Amino acid sequence: MRASYIWAIVILVAIGAWLSSGDFIVSGSGGGAASEASTRSAAEPATIAEAEAAEDTPFVVKVARSTARERRQSLTLRGHTEAKQRVQVRAQTAGLVEELPVEKGDLVEEGEVICRLEDGNRQAQVLRAQAALEQAEQEFDASSRLNQQGYAAETRLRAAKAGLDAAKATLSEMELDLARTDIRAPFDGVVEDLPAKRGALLSVGEPCAQVMSYDPLLAVAEVPERDVRMLERGMAANATLVTGQTVDGALTFLAPGAISSTRTFRVEFELPNPGGDLRSGVTTRVEIPLRETDAHFFSPAILTLDDRGRVGVRTVEDGDTVRFVPVEIVADEPDGVWVAGLPHEVTLIMVGQEYVEDGERVTPVFETAEVSR
Repeated sequence: MRASYIWAIVILVAIGAWLSSGDFIVSGSGGGAASEASTRSAAEPATIAEAEAAEDTPFVVKVARSTARERRQSLTLRGHTEAKQRVQVRAQTAGLVEELPVEKGDLVEEGEVICRLEDGNRQAQVLRAQAALEQAEQEFDASSRLNQQGYAAETRLRAAKAGLDAAKATLSEMELDLARTDIRAPFDGVVEDLPAKRGALLSVGEPCAQVMSYDPLLAVAEVPERDVRMLERGMAANATLVTGQTVDGALTFLAPGAISSTRTFRVEFELPNPGGDLRSGVTTRVEIPLRETDAHFFSPAILTLDDRGRVGVRTVEDGDTVRFVPVEIVADEPDGVWVAGLPHEVTLIMVGQEYVEDGERVTPVFETAEVSR
């Protein structure tokens, strides 16, 4: 056998033995794996230490000092204006409409004629009743004289007295029926509607006109049940109509019971309106001044809710710990809100309040200016 064949066989055997042993390294992979494992084991202790250190670092929040100021608390309600009185003036006797002295929109005084019916034969009935009364009076006088002289029985005198009383009643009835042909305004107001037409026949109970009062006017609103305890009759109020008109008034009615569907209470405020400039049915905002209290002013953006759904703010107390304090909104303005329920001086969290909890320690960073103005 040639030497070259022998060497080839030896080389093949050697390669096979080497491959079967498993002691070989793909270029750079063995050293890289060992290096990676070594690096990982060395890095893990450092990463855990960093995480523990990060957990111990307080959260940074932006805070500002706030000082309370005396502020009058007020309650704002939204409602509408409403006529204090609105009635349909109806005929109390039947007749043809003879005259309509007023028109829709006219101001009328109490007792002013707004519809006049034809009197028909009512004048004649009054004259007959007057004549009957005169005769009854004469009969009674005669019976009385005769009775005193002993020529007339007591029963005759009593019958004459009954006739006299009946004649008086009949005359009063006839005069009242005649007077009712003039349908008059029941109070000072404005003619809102005039359904009666001249020449039309009005039956008893049919409407001649609708009259509504305008002075005073009412501002009507509904107050939530949580606020009703703060109100009482006679309290001053200021009403602002959507038309831009403002007027001072007073609370005159507070419903004793809630509206079942809304659990709110109806309240009424009387508004002076001597010239009739204020109109009924206009959207109105009513503000009622309440007690004076210490309040803080700040942006509503810092308000938050706790787990119970209460509105409040988060403050930073001694030891840089966080505390949630529920507040009551006293008033709101275009650039902020007034709230009560906080200490006279307090450190408010302005930024980051949603990311911290009660009792948590934080790192406060103060703003350059105080919150309250």
